[in-house]
Amino acid sequence: MAERMLVIDDDPVVLESCRRVFSSEQYDVVTTASPREGLELAARKNFDVILCDWQMPEFDGMDVVERLDAICPQSAVVMISGYPTVGRATDAMKRGAMDFVSKPFTPEEILEAVQKATRNKVLQEKKSIGRLESVMKSFQFPVPTLEDKAPKTIAETVASTIGVGKATSPWFSVCVLGILAGAYIGFGGLLSTSVTFDLAAKAGVGVTKIVAGSAFSLGLMLVVIAGAELFTGNNLMVSSVMSREITLKTMGQRWLLVFAANFAGSLLLVALFYYSGLWKIANGALGAGAVAIGYAKVNLSFTEALARGIGCNWLVCLAVWMALAARQTIGKIFAIFFPIMGFVAIGFEHCVANMYFIPAALVLHQWAGIAGPAAYDADSLTWFACLWNNLLPVTIGNIIGGAVFVGMSYWGAYLRPTPESKKTA
Repeated sequence: MAERMLVIDDDPVVLESCRRVFSSEQYDVVTTASPREGLELAARKNFDVILCDWQMPEFDGMDVVERLDAICPQSAVVMISGYPTVGRATDAMKRGAMDFVSKPFTPEEILEAVQKATRNKVLQEKKSIGRLESVMKSFQFPVPTLEDKAPKTIAETVASTIGVGKATSPWFSVCVLGILAGAYIGFGGLLSTSVTFDLAAKAGVGVTKIVAGSAFSLGLMLVVIAGAELFTGNNLMVSSVMSREITLKTMGQRWLLVFAANFAGSLLLVALFYYSGLWKIANGALGAGAVAIGYAKVNLSFTEALARGIGCNWLVCLAVWMALAARQTIGKIFAIFFPIMGFVAIGFEHCVANMYFIPAALVLHQWAGIAGPAAYDADSLTWFACLWNNLLPVTIGNIIGGAVFVGMSYWGAYLRPTPESKKTA
């Protein structure tokens, strides 16, 4: 008879991932996004294993684990958390959990945690602090879960979990998160312009670029840590296509949806910037600086914009890749900061950032009458130039930089089937 499993988590991506992983292992999997319903199911039916999220609406995950321990002591409970700490793991074990695993997890990690919890449940007859100390000493837990992930583990997570989750998320959620991502990157662009529009004359070009890059990193920090759907980061979904977890058509549809949503979010922030009147700072010098940025971007040649787009998303996707390696929020911040600061300081081009920079320049030029730099043709800043001269080549370059130089490269290094594995299959 198949073992029965209950998964309680308010994240539909986690529910779907667990269902896929454990159904293939011959588990009879029941999932629910409601902790209240999960407790009712646990009280009515016998489950061999229960996976429970730490943070959910209505209930604290720790309280759910404690109640599960009371109503179904025969079940091996595994706590899932996106923010693991030694103290939290200890508390979960005291309240009845058999093991503790952090998000995002690979199929191998969650399988190992469930197997470990099941073995421990068989060996232990009573739940006590003495059992907690024995398990932690025996399995050296939770120190391994706090270590940063290795590159191969990240590759597996991106291909089998994250890419699949993005492809199967509800379209409405993707739209909302895409709009947020466009606004978040716009915040980074607005901050970058606000702190550097008059800095070059005082500190020099080099320092200005470093300050601009440091400020702009705010955008990707908001996307990764707060949670949002960014087109350039989603270029890593190509790993899931290469692993045959999703289809090329599905990936392309999600890319188009997120690209449009990012554009909408960027335009939302452009409107906020214009109507706030902040561009009038320093007698309009901030607005003039924003317009100058837009002129410079639409006057790049196709080749220049393409090459700068490649370099940009190579670094952006590496920032996302390294952030996935970090278990703690502070680690994610440092992982994001240096690559993003680097691409801005170098002068590379990011299509979603330009969805804010160029429209902001257009609005200020056309509605506020702010003139562009004398070095450029006054009529060169147009919506057509925004789309054709910049967004088209930069977007193509971003796809190459992220999908080819990061997604495909790491898939080839760690996940590409070997001749031996093909023969075995």
